[in-house]
Amino acid sequence: MRFDLIIRNGRCIFPWGEAQADIGVRDQKIASLSVSSQDEATRVIDATGLYVLPGLIDSHVHLRDPGKPEAETLETGTRAAALGGITSVFDMPNTNPTVTDKKMLDWKRQHIIDTAHIDVAMYIGATRENTPLLAEFEQEEGVCGVKVFAGSSTGDLMIEDDEGIEAVLRSGHRRVSFHSEDEYRLRERRKLFEPGQPYHLHAEWRDAECAIRGTKRILALSHKTGRPIHILHVSTEEEFTLLAENRRYATVEVLVNHLTNEGPGCYERLGGKAVMNPPLRNERCHFEAGWAALRDGRVDVVSSDHAPHPKDAKELPWLECPSGLTGVQTIVPLMLDHVNAGRLSLTRLVDVMAAGPARVYGLPNKGRLAVGFDADITLVDMKKQRTISNDWIASPAGWTPYDGKSVTGWPVGTIVRGHVVMEDDAIITRNVGQPIRFQP
Repeated sequence: MRFDLIIRNGRCIFPWGEAQADIGVRDQKIASLSVSSQDEATRVIDATGLYVLPGLIDSHVHLRDPGKPEAETLETGTRAAALGGITSVFDMPNTNPTVTDKKMLDWKRQHIIDTAHIDVAMYIGATRENTPLLAEFEQEEGVCGVKVFAGSSTGDLMIEDDEGIEAVLRSGHRRVSFHSEDEYRLRERRKLFEPGQPYHLHAEWRDAECAIRGTKRILALSHKTGRPIHILHVSTEEEFTLLAENRRYATVEVLVNHLTNEGPGCYERLGGKAVMNPPLRNERCHFEAGWAALRDGRVDVVSSDHAPHPKDAKELPWLECPSGLTGVQTIVPLMLDHVNAGRLSLTRLVDVMAAGPARVYGLPNKGRLAVGFDADITLVDMKKQRTISNDWIASPAGWTPYDGKSVTGWPVGTIVRGHVVMEDDAIITRNVGQPIRFQP
């Protein structure tokens, strides 16, 4: 039998367990998990010594396109993702202009086809003006769901009040994703601080109570309307407990940053390059709670919240420097390093970065190594030791908070629907990305 691509001798992570297998790809799909020695292909990859993972997904990125090419574009962001072993990204709507109407959805869909190196989905941003149309917009091709900024946004993307959030939850049926910080408490506490104070006060301003209050309010509205919700970048011990008690309605995302960095030390070391929302917490209990929730299954998805800004902007004093860190290129090496350190298993990593996003967002053809699924594959060398550095970063922003960090475990191949996009730190097939299709 002939295939387009065969991957031989790799150690595969299947939904049913780990096993060595030879995978055959035809017409961009996985066609066989038991290729024979006599079968042939246009391209054969010998994966001896490597792990073969279902294509890893970063379901929370800000590629800044359109509007901020000095920080990121869709082309550079998907290049960075591919170099980091990611086969699909879900891009946020807070661009300039925002992705909140049919015109911008159409533009972005075509822009993905023209420039993306991997597959891309789009969030549609909720506004007070477009709320009645969200049921229609969430069915557009390439849309992974509705995103609500209930705190920490500006302009028409902010919907902070219960009435506005309830209206969003009553428009459509798919799971709605939330930035959950209580905007009223954020405004109240902002008066306590001044520009130029130490960076670690970012975690005092946006304290745990801001996140807890926001999540409680959104959960109550989810119960009231019967609409499922996805709470992004959960970062507090209380939220993990609360959300575990509400599994019927809520799913949980945790960021690699909250699993890797703690305050106040990270602020002393990184300055503005540690400033993000919700903040890297100063209290160790929240850091430990994130790992406990990841280990016991309360976490559904691990993402990067890749949100680049130019280096000079991140060097401004606190309250003047913008919030957000680069991350789409470094999430896989960091998580593989956590696996090697014994903090989670490789199977659990696949669960929260492939199967988890597929389950939460309704991806029928991605997230697992199985016949009929898209041939999205991440090849990793679990023994490879590397040092993450700024000069490896593909984003125009040109920096990572993990510059100089040594890790064990590295992505060595990124395959998108059977196209070998990245191999050994080089992009070898360009612009194969397509808008991702979801269940209705």
